[in-house]
Amino acid sequence: MSPLSSNAPHGQQPLRTVQVLGGGNAGSSAHVRSLAEGLVARGVRVTVCAPVEADRAYDFTGVGAEHVHVPRSSDPVAVAALRTACANADLVHAHGLHASFRAVLALSGRRTPLVVTWHNRAWAEGPRAHLLRVLERRVVRTAAVVLGTSPDLVARARETGARDARLGAVGLPGQRRPAVLDDPDRLRPKVLAELGATGRPLLLAVGSLERHRGYDVLLDAARAWRDLVPVPLVVIAGEGPLRPELQRRIEDEDLPVRLVGHRDDVPQLLAAADLALLTSRWESRSVLAQEALYARVPLVATRVGGIPDLVGDAAELVPYGDPEALAATVVRLLADPERREELAAAGPRQAASWPTEDETVAQVLSVYDELTQPTPLA
Repeated sequence: MSPLSSNAPHGQQPLRTVQVLGGGNAGSSAHVRSLAEGLVARGVRVTVCAPVEADRAYDFTGVGAEHVHVPRSSDPVAVAALRTACANADLVHAHGLHASFRAVLALSGRRTPLVVTWHNRAWAEGPRAHLLRVLERRVVRTAAVVLGTSPDLVARARETGARDARLGAVGLPGQRRPAVLDDPDRLRPKVLAELGATGRPLLLAVGSLERHRGYDVLLDAARAWRDLVPVPLVVIAGEGPLRPELQRRIEDEDLPVRLVGHRDDVPQLLAAADLALLTSRWESRSVLAQEALYARVPLVATRVGGIPDLVGDAAELVPYGDPEALAATVVRLLADPERREELAAAGPRQAASWPTEDETVAQVLSVYDELTQPTPLA
């Protein structure tokens, strides 16, 4: 390891890094907090550039990083603020497409190395989809290294023109792992009563109410579950632009589905759930999938993106966009407690194969060392 990236000896300056976050999803924000904590513990100076709301939620300053408010925008004011924050950095590390593009603009004309981590794919339709492809090309062709959190993201970066694209280890931060809850047998009836699921199976989905989450498919599948006795209740925790549309469908079609909005008690909801459902068009290292496997909750997920590699044989996988397959798999699992127990036992075993937070920090530091060590003289 380079002396720059460890506790710097006398006379040497510690490595100065800037982490750029757009305020984005829970997975990338939690990752940046975990990374900042690990880097600071190893003597690296860390500045996190993110909206002030992100610092309130993830407390980057609480783990020893400096926080600089940079709005989630690529307008000249935001780019200028980011450029100032990066002025003395030895290396800049941006997370997500939009944050990475702002970093490209802010570093224009400078030789500061840029590392980019892609946590997810950005989705858009029509003219905006073309714009996203242009942004992707600009980012990956500027970055010194692109880290993708799943093999298909690495392949996409290479196809788009990345000079150096690698699989990036991303351990689920400790604060995101469901803890062993006190007296779960007492807690479960309370959660079920609050949700209106007493005496019936609880199916839990978690994530923003956006098109790529596949909640339209989930509602289609829920029609089939109305014929079961007792009727399962689907609970979707999350907020987003599709809420009015989904709520109308639930009411018009009398579907056994509840939208409960953003929740801070997902571990408690998982502890009460019979199944966790992940219906997305694409996922990399889904936080819900990881939390479900840690919590021994049987998972039904779409066979997309990085999900098969992530869950191995510890989940039931279905094709994306196939409500019949989703409905049939859920019906089968609800009728088969032995299979549910097999999946519950397989979850922690699969989770044990995932990278740890320490391994994640170590890999990132090795990349930083490559990019900041002096070039040996010939």
